[in-house]
Order: sequence, then C-alpha cells, then structure tokens
Amino acid sequence: MGPEVSAVVICVLVTAGVGALGSLALMRVSRSRADVAAFGAPLVVVAALAAGVATASGAMLIAEDDQHTILVVLLAGMPVAVAVGFLLARRVRRLEQDSARVHAARERDREVEESRRETIRWLSHDLRTPLAGIRALAESLEDGAVERPVEAYGRIVHEVDRMDGMVDDIAELSRLHGPAAVRREPVDLDDVVSDAVTGVVPLADAAGVEVVAGDLAGEVVLGEARALTRAVSNVVRNAVQHTPAGGTVTVRTAAGDGQVVVEVADGCGGLADEAAARVFDAGWRGDTSRHERGMGLGLTITREVARAHGGDATVANRPEGGGCVVAVRVPTSPAG
Repeated sequence: MGPEVSAVVICVLVTAGVGALGSLALMRVSRSRADVAAFGAPLVVVAALAAGVATASGAMLIAEDDQHTILVVLLAGMPVAVAVGFLLARRVRRLEQDSARVHAARERDREVEESRRETIRWLSHDLRTPLAGIRALAESLEDGAVERPVEAYGRIVHEVDRMDGMVDDIAELSRLHGPAAVRREPVDLDDVVSDAVTGVVPLADAAGVEVVAGDLAGEVVLGEARALTRAVSNVVRNAVQHTPAGGTVTVRTAAGDGQVVVEVADGCGGLADEAAARVFDAGWRGDTSRHERGMGLGLTITREVARAHGGDATVANRPEGGGCVVAVRVPTSPAG
C-alpha cells in the first residue's frame, strides 16, 4: 500500500471516528433531550469533515491553496449547520410536545374511563342497599310478619329519603361538571357558615359532638349562595360524622391574598397520606361504614363547588394532632 493510499485510509478513519463518537454522544443525549441531539447532528457532520480535512492537510494530500478554500467552505457551512440544527431541534421539540399532549389526553381518557366504571360500580352498590331494605320491609308488611307496622313505614320513608339525597348528590355533581356557569351574586360568607352549622346541629347533637363557631372574617364574595352553603354543610357534616362523641368541630373563616377560606377542624384522629390524597375522590371512603353515610360524594361536591367559584378545597392534619382541617377557599372577586 502506497503512502498516499495509507494517508487516504487514515483520513477516512479519522472522519468516521469523529462522526461515530459524535453519533454516540448524540444517542446518549437523545435519551433525555432529543431536541439537543437534533441540534447537534449537523454540527457533528461538520466536525467530522473538519477532522478529515485537517488530517488530509497534515498528510500533505491537499495543496495549501486548496486547504484555504476548504477551510472557507467549512466555516461558511458552520452557520448553515447551526441553522439546520436549530430548525431540527425546534421541530423535534414540537413533536415531543404534541406527543406529550396526545399521551396526556390518552391518560386522562383512561383515568376518566376507569373512574366512570368505578363510579357506576359504587353507584349500583349504594343505590341497591336502600332498595334492598325497602323491598325487605315491604315484603314483611305484605306477609304480615311485622309486629310494629308504623316503625316499618317510618323506616321505608327513611330509606326513601336517603335515596333521594343520593340522587340529589348525583344531580348536583353532574350540574357542577356541566357547561352551566355559576351564578354570581354577593354572598355573605358568614351567613353561609351560619346556615351550614345550623343545618348540621341536629346531627351533631345526636352524635354528642359540639360544633363551635370560631373567628369570622365578615367577607362578602361573589358566587352562588345555595352551592356555597351546600359545600360548607358537607364539610361540617363530614367532620361531625368522623368526630367521636364528646369531641368538638370548629368552623372559622379568614381572609388574605385575595381569598376567603372556611376552615373546619374536626377530631377524626388524623389522616394517613393516602387518605389525605383521596378524601375528595368521588365514592371514596376511609372506612367501610357507608351504609348510613351516603355515597361519598359530599366532599367531592365541596371541591367542585370551590373550583367552580375559582377556588379549591384541601385537607391537612391539624398541627397539634388529633384531627384534620378541611379548608374551602374562594376568591374575594370573580375568577378570571
């Protein structure tokens, strides 16, 4: 093999080697940043060619005048490589964003479908329970096997009322998820808290739980009074149900940062991280005692009402322990 042939082979190997190393580097980068790899691809090509030219120049395969010409061409090609790399990177980034949106949409669809199936399952279960009780009582009355018919009739009415409440919860949740906007009118949040507490007092008295009104901010918000009252009532009722006899539920309001917050502190004993993350999920219960407590939609409705007003609902364990605090936040002015 002659000297010139050997020099040519060396030039080819150097060019291929630089290109291979650059390609390997781009492959590693592309695993986390495909747009950066796309930007670097044309630069690797120019770098490989420059390495080959430099090797050829060192081996005296290229005349001095030709070296200057090739150098000018490579320098002129560098901005072109940068521009091409930039366009490729932007295109790749856009494709990644489109792919991420498609993936997120599919994931949301999957979650919605799973949620729909789960919702249908527990709706069927919870609605069937009072129906079964009504049927059993009706059959017993028909057979004359009930010693105290008046109590049985009363129990039937109780089960019908419970089913009516379940259907009302479903209708309210459907309304909040629908296209209809929340009606905006001035609402005294202290009146909302007062009405909610008053409505829950009989339940609290029967459970031996005291409901205490704490500091009230005296704020007026723009929203739907009926929906806000229901949202706060659901939280107070939930707090009473999960506070043992002799315990206390405290309701207070505070204002700040353009928001008004209704805080309901109970004596439930605190929540585990998993329970705190799921307490607002439709149909979820931290315990299995759902027979007399409805369908698990109360706190879900509360969160949806808050969000429909431009706010949100959160839960956290009390700093001093022994219970948790549900906070319902709504802006002091219309959202957006």
